[in-house]
Amino acid sequence: MSTFTPPLVQMTGICKTFPGVRALDGVDFTLLSGEVHVLFGENGAGKSTLISILSGVYPQTEGTLAIKGKTVTFSSVHDAKDHGVAAVFQEFSLVPTLSVAENIFLGSEPMWGPFVDRKAMVRAARDLFAGLDFQIDVRAKVVSLSRAEQQMVEIAKAIHSDAKILILDEPTASLTERETEALFRIIREAKAQGVGIVYISHRIQEFSTVADRITVLRDGKLIGTVGVNDLSHAGLVEMMTGRAIDEIYPQIASIPDGDVVLSIRGLKAWGVNGVDIDIRAGEVLGIAGLVGSGKSRAWRAALGIIPMQAGSVLLKGRDVSGQPTRRFVRDGVFYLPPDRKSEGLMLGATTRQNINLGLLDREDVSGAMGGLSPRRLRDLSDGIGRKVDLADAYMDRTISNLSGGNQQKALFGRGFGQDYDLYIFDEPTVGVDMGTRAALYRLIKDIAEAGKAVVVISSDLPEVMNLAHRLIVFSAGTISAELSGEGIDEQIILKSFFSHERQTA
Repeated sequence: MSTFTPPLVQMTGICKTFPGVRALDGVDFTLLSGEVHVLFGENGAGKSTLISILSGVYPQTEGTLAIKGKTVTFSSVHDAKDHGVAAVFQEFSLVPTLSVAENIFLGSEPMWGPFVDRKAMVRAARDLFAGLDFQIDVRAKVVSLSRAEQQMVEIAKAIHSDAKILILDEPTASLTERETEALFRIIREAKAQGVGIVYISHRIQEFSTVADRITVLRDGKLIGTVGVNDLSHAGLVEMMTGRAIDEIYPQIASIPDGDVVLSIRGLKAWGVNGVDIDIRAGEVLGIAGLVGSGKSRAWRAALGIIPMQAGSVLLKGRDVSGQPTRRFVRDGVFYLPPDRKSEGLMLGATTRQNINLGLLDREDVSGAMGGLSPRRLRDLSDGIGRKVDLADAYMDRTISNLSGGNQQKALFGRGFGQDYDLYIFDEPTVGVDMGTRAALYRLIKDIAEAGKAVVVISSDLPEVMNLAHRLIVFSAGTISAELSGEGIDEQIILKSFFSHERQTA
């Protein structure tokens, strides 16, 4: 006679209401022991609200939460931790002035009599990271770490807590391929020990590697739960957005024989070993490659963001090799960086103020006394906000309080402040949902069809394949393939990621 084993987590009829907003409406969610259960949905679908309830950030308005068959109501994050729940959120909870080891053992420090045993703490932290195959200095202050390294510390801290319910919110967003592979290995080991993992990601290509089941939310409602092999990527996208995938990626008309806007010859920089690239007006040039391949570094060197060691760069026929980045901006190049928070946005400013940065060099924003005209700036930024589909209510909010998708829209909006000739988008949709992606892709279409040259550098292979008229693959600092039109083939691209012989099609 079999004994019934209750699920690790049983959330039934979960509703959550904030003033004027019903964030969750009757959602059911189950997590089993030894399962990775993906929560999938657009920004605002209710994913963060659901995991916030599970992790004790705040209680549900209606519905029940049971852990191992016992109904509970968490009063705090600490209460949830006592029930075996650990969460790694997108916004990190580390203490920046403490070391890595101190953050890992915060609240559970090894003691030697009445004193903290710092040597034992460092040894244990090193053993933990060695077991996770994460390379990091455990004595370093968190404030000195990159975002990827901080992500590794958060994951290690959650693993150290010996949780039975682990929540991972966009865990690979800042990790390299090697670090991602290490994380997936850790997930497999945790599953084997009976840990249940709630996994939130927009990277649909990861699901077949890590997931057992996928629950899709839309507008705070449960759309459905499916096995990882029961639905195609296109089917998942349609569940998430209510639209077919061919409505996500637009058809972008190309302008044949457009003028060369930027010409790069023999470019060498750290990690870039001599590349030649031309980009023409009216063309979308896709740039693909693994992390560390040089795909971003080549363009950052060409634009003067990092040092260029050799080669030449011509912008509209003029030699601008080694010029400062501001020269490129002034001469008609817009660059959207891959990390909007550290390089793109003023997080303490409003959305409008961030958009206004793209307007400051326009002659028509000057007032009668030579200063800036607040009314003209407001009129122009309002128009840009509407163009990039930002709600009016968001324009005067602090941008750090907006979702990642809306932050990215504002960063795109800065590119409409002036009439640029070349737009370079480096990871244009990182960390944003499919609905926002569709909106950003339409903006790229509008830019290209207006006769501008567009470069899309992306780690998202479906994205770069579907947008590009021509596609260049980087491998080990060189160009390993150049494909165009019908010749843009996934198998050739994947092979070229590891090839040093140039392929064309």
